[in-house]
Amino acid sequence: MHDTSFLEWPFFEARHRALYRDLDAWCAANLAHVDHVDVDQACRALVRALGDGGWLAHSAPDPTDPKARLDVRTLALIRETLARHDGLADFAFAMQGLGAGPISLFGSPAQRAAWLPKTRTGRAIAAFALTEPASGSDVANLTTRARRDGDHYVIDGEKTWISNGGIADVYVVFARTAPGGAKGLSAFIVPVTTPGLTIAERLHVIAPHPLARLKFTECRVPADALIGGEGEGFRIAMGNLDVFRSTVGGAALGFARKAFGLALQRTQSRQLFGAPLSDMQMVQGHLADMALKVDASALLVYRAAWTKDMGAARVSREAAMAKLYATDAAQDVIDAAVQVHGGDGVRSGHPVEMLYREIRALRIYEGASDVQKVIIARAELSRSAQ
Repeated sequence: MHDTSFLEWPFFEARHRALYRDLDAWCAANLAHVDHVDVDQACRALVRALGDGGWLAHSAPDPTDPKARLDVRTLALIRETLARHDGLADFAFAMQGLGAGPISLFGSPAQRAAWLPKTRTGRAIAAFALTEPASGSDVANLTTRARRDGDHYVIDGEKTWISNGGIADVYVVFARTAPGGAKGLSAFIVPVTTPGLTIAERLHVIAPHPLARLKFTECRVPADALIGGEGEGFRIAMGNLDVFRSTVGGAALGFARKAFGLALQRTQSRQLFGAPLSDMQMVQGHLADMALKVDASALLVYRAAWTKDMGAARVSREAAMAKLYATDAAQDVIDAAVQVHGGDGVRSGHPVEMLYREIRALRIYEGASDVQKVIIARAELSRSAQ
């Protein structure tokens, strides 16, 4: 039985507890047999299922309600629950939120009305196109350019490691409209049907997800595709990551909880020298470490989400701590689960083997662990100087 006692922590309200129970039941009924063989088709089906189930409605505010806001605790809870049931389902939900985030958080009423009803129901798949071959975490160094040409912008350049690349219906593309590092960046809405946008290469990783390298060659978009104003791209990108980065920790937490549950089952059912593995003090030490890391991760993740929901303008420090600790801790928890499973733990297709492959990417995307340390250190230095 999955432990839900953390839902009684003061970070949550009754609506969060109800959502968690409803989603957990939906996952048990709908995600038990997800076919991962054709990843593109699986993700399309998952996006549609999540839309039909009403869960994608939480990935962006209702565009018809000017007072609607994203609830980060809800996002983190959804990601944790989906990840615990199926990693690809978490990916499908998360990328829909991240991809549509610049539109939902910074878009004009017309942009929101055009796209959010589609992304919130699973009728359109969104993607966040920021990373380039020479600028991953160093966003201010990106070189894709967008030049104004009458009533249009013309985009030229390349993006890589783009999640949902190859299956997305719309990309939010960050490009340079002026020199000057971060101050010269802007964000654009680029439908996949736009001439000049091509999928240059599909990228394959240890835990299969839809990823691609994109090429922009004289890619012409109307001037009203610009999100916000020229030069606001860096603020939009960072604001989007500020909201969604702590939810990466939520996904890692879901993976860790699943691994811990599997480890508990294994150690109580597996006999060694005439007694359950769980009777061994060394194994008990592993279980204690796992329990500690799961709870510490949850506290950091939901502290960051709660802080944002309470109205904090920026939670870069809290989100970085949550993302860094939860992903690194989940790697440790999953590794320990593999260890207590012995040979089964490295058997292809075993749940803990799949978790072992799933978790590694979370320590890289949306800001690698070392980058999170820089963010945390700079925040502490800034605070100490005040």
